[in-house]
Amino acid sequence: MKNLAEVEILIEGYAKRTKDGWIASPSTVLIRDSGLNILADPGSNKKLLLKRLTEEKLKPEDIDMIFLTHYHLDHSLNIRLFPDCDVLDGNEINKDDKILSYSGKIPNTNIKVIETPGHSVEHASLLVETERGKIVVAGDVFWWIDDEKQVVDISRPDQAHSCDMKKLIASRKKVLEIADYIIPGHGKMFKVEK
Repeated sequence: MKNLAEVEILIEGYAKRTKDGWIASPSTVLIRDSGLNILADPGSNKKLLLKRLTEEKLKPEDIDMIFLTHYHLDHSLNIRLFPDCDVLDGNEINKDDKILSYSGKIPNTNIKVIETPGHSVEHASLLVETERGKIVVAGDVFWWIDDEKQVVDISRPDQAHSCDMKKLIASRKKVLEIADYIIPGHGKMFKVEK
């Protein structure tokens, strides 16, 4: 029997509209799998991320890999805290100036990578098997503004400039079919009612 991964939400994603724009950082998720510490979507709130890592008795150099669900700055800005880390997207590993292809799973782990385009072209999510069940780190396949009721509606409009609603709806359906729990890009983790 394979060892199951551990998933911990270090930062619950938030998004607040302001008169000038947004204050936002995504759900930042620590996944421990196969002896590796993988950080999904390190976000943009440097001070909060460093505080949460310290609370977990981790330093930036204890993180083995960074996974980005997509390239929006609110999800990716903090990669600068991990200059020696490999950075992965849905199908490539960036090691300094080398770009290596991979598919299916994050190398040397049991973490499945799922293409979930729509919010952005390159968007990908992670499927992690845990004792609790199958958890999908979904990035902005699902997200809500703070204080907005979290209602799962596959046809809910998305505010990303490059959004392809047809693809986003298909990605939402895919994630809902495979997940027991979903960690959205912004908002609280929720249980999928089958």
